[in-house]
Amino acid sequence: MNVIGSRPDGWWRDREGAGRALVAQLESFGREASEEVTVVFDGRPFDLPAPGPVEIVFAPSADDAIVEALAAERDAAKVTVVTSDRQLADRARTAGAAVTGAGGFRRRLDETGA
Repeated sequence: MNVIGSRPDGWWRDREGAGRALVAQLESFGREASEEVTVVFDGRPFDLPAPGPVEIVFAPSADDAIVEALAAERDAAKVTVVTSDRQLADRARTAGAAVTGAGGFRRRLDETGA
């Protein structure tokens, strides 16, 4: 939600639509950047198009799911967590991951045309 919420474009009126749009952007980004991408949403699953190259996770707490995934990662130093949440950023860095801000990542998505 940090990436979705980094732009006040009315996303709150259609959270699921905003989630679908983000997944589509992440799929383009992942292909163009040759990066593996995982997006973690808080809450219950919602309908998405057929699975693509982006791994999609739904969890009661996205922050906890991200930290758990980092703990299971062999080389967390190769992972970048995108968040504007200071606590999650601290937890991710403690686990060995890099962190980038949601607003900066949103601009990167826009620049790549994703």
